[in-house]
Amino acid sequence: MNERIIQYKKSKIFSGSAHQITALKYDGPLLMLISITCLLGVFILYSASNENSEVLTRQLLRIFVAFIALFVTAQIPTDLIKRLSPWIYILGLTLLLMVLFLGDIGQGAQRWLNLGIRFQPSEIMKLAVPMMAAWYLYEKRLPPTGKELLIILIFILIPSFLIAKQPDLGTSLLVIIAGLLVVFLSGIPFRYLLSLLILSIPSSLVLWKFMKEYQRQRILTLLNPDSDPLGASYNIIQSKIAIGSGGIFGKGWTNGSQVQLEFLPEKSTDFIFAVAGEEFGLLGVLTILTLYILIIGRGLFIASQAADLYSRLLAGSISLTFSVYALVNTAMVIGLMPIVGIPLPLISYGGTSMVTLMIGFGMLMSINSNRKLLARK
Repeated sequence: MNERIIQYKKSKIFSGSAHQITALKYDGPLLMLISITCLLGVFILYSASNENSEVLTRQLLRIFVAFIALFVTAQIPTDLIKRLSPWIYILGLTLLLMVLFLGDIGQGAQRWLNLGIRFQPSEIMKLAVPMMAAWYLYEKRLPPTGKELLIILIFILIPSFLIAKQPDLGTSLLVIIAGLLVVFLSGIPFRYLLSLLILSIPSSLVLWKFMKEYQRQRILTLLNPDSDPLGASYNIIQSKIAIGSGGIFGKGWTNGSQVQLEFLPEKSTDFIFAVAGEEFGLLGVLTILTLYILIIGRGLFIASQAADLYSRLLAGSISLTFSVYALVNTAMVIGLMPIVGIPLPLISYGGTSMVTLMIGFGMLMSINSNRKLLARK
């Protein structure tokens, strides 16, 4: 009799544990795609770092922390994320102001804040800005009015200006794009889009005036890549050589001459896509791009199925912003865009950007879980 009672209690414990595991919120297809991309990134980074085990260990630790951030965020109800949106935005602005006065300087830029953990507050705004824009619009009648668009534009431009002051023009532009994507998804009238397009021309001239000399040089290098082969043009020339020499099948893992002989600069961060092109060839590059397309497609599917306007706007912005990251980095590496210092998502070496991306994916999973929960009711 006692034996039966013990067996019954054991079965209850194990069934309860199984229920807790299945109750964990996550999206299987999205998680699988992210995991494969990160795993591929680890292999590429190992070669890009000249088989440096210390760099690999640090990156694996960052990926582990990022996945924890993903799962924690995925468990947060979407309604709570929505209520927290303005407070996260205010926190991000506060941290950006702290960077101006207390930030650490590295490589000529004041972008980092050390509060026990060294990080870039500008990364927070990549999520905080679209969250704030979606929060502001979710109870409004769409499409938004001119007044509402002006308010959103102010929400976008304040942090973008603070980030550009660091200076970090690449991240500043990404923050602007992330916010404008919410506006685009809200059904902005065509006349407003045309107005923005027309305004972008004089705005570009004003931006040119306030650019640093090295930023101007990057744009001039794009127009004439061979103008300074041993100076400003060196990075992009070496990147093109690396990708072109890879052919269809590549030279093989850890066999890239541009990488191993130190010709390729920033090979673990901004130009890691060139490493993949040299060592894995066209097939390797297409594999990375296919994974990105599948991740973006899954994100947009989640956005299309979201339960409310806030979730649709946020999920759509996160998915499309991820596509911008991938597009800008790959276009930059092959010489179709100026060098703006944007890492290849989920593959480049780095901590803050990886965690930010994973938190964004966690929000997508939370939105998808919330939809399923409402569908059962």
